[in-house]
Amino acid sequence: MRPGLNVTCSSITKRHPHEVASADIAAFLTHVAVQQNVAASTQNQALSALLLLSRDVLKMPLDLPTDAIRAKKPKRLPTVLTKDETLKVIERLSATP
Repeated sequence: MRPGLNVTCSSITKRHPHEVASADIAAFLTHVAVQQNVAASTQNQALSALLLLSRDVLKMPLDLPTDAIRAKKPKRLPTVLTKDETLKVIERLSATP
């Protein structure tokens, strides 16, 4: 995780893991998305790390927060070549030894 996330994550880890509630995790994930303006994949990585810690290390269930503000995934338009551009690419590939 990024160094900034480590600092924020310490607000959760100051307490015993059994005292961390779903609302605390939701607040953390919202803070990461809104205040630190991270990418959706970074927020998902933070959530996955908390799930791994809870499930595999501490062997305790973790209620997933449903009310956290999620980071927005960027809208990406596919790059599409026109028919003429495609033919030019194929011609150049054919001409290459």
